[in-house]
Amino acid sequence: MLPVGWLVIAVVVAVLVTMWITFTLTRLDRLHARVDAAQAALDAQLVRRAAALQHVAESPDSALPDELRAGCDDVAKRALNAPFADPERRDAENAVGRALAEVAALPHPLRADAAEELQETAARVMIARRFYNDAVRDTRALRTRRMPRLFRMAGRRPMPPFFDIDDTVSDRTSSVAARPPAAAQHRNPEEDER
Repeated sequence: MLPVGWLVIAVVVAVLVTMWITFTLTRLDRLHARVDAAQAALDAQLVRRAAALQHVAESPDSALPDELRAGCDDVAKRALNAPFADPERRDAENAVGRALAEVAALPHPLRADAAEELQETAARVMIARRFYNDAVRDTRALRTRRMPRLFRMAGRRPMPPFFDIDDTVSDRTSSVAARPPAAAQHRNPEEDER
């Protein structure tokens, strides 16, 4: 029979291990919930960006060349129809980014509100993608530790993937050119002198 001292030590160790497992399981659940929320936010921003590009492509107001207009509409539709987990989605989102960069390279093709919407959606995608990838990084870091792997604490949940697209394209869309307002285009020079 074990002395009382050893029994107390065994109970304390069992309690500490149970507390650690409970803490780790709770943390893993929270990290997976964080990944799910960040994925939903990122998907919403990607949809918003593609919809904004599609709106510009379909708008009779935008002074885009016909070939670019058709290309923007096509890549926007591809991005809107691809599920988040599909590897094609990344390719479609990179194509949206390149289309935005082409629009940004043109001199004054858009109304100010459309240019502002494209700039805002590109910036929001960058921020949402960083939040998502941060959540994935933290989750993967915990899941790849020895003890969580040994005890299979993640259950059957798949390892969350990073979402990598070309952000340098989105950086260039911050300079999407806007057409001057119609009033500024047809201003009377005599009014400027007053």
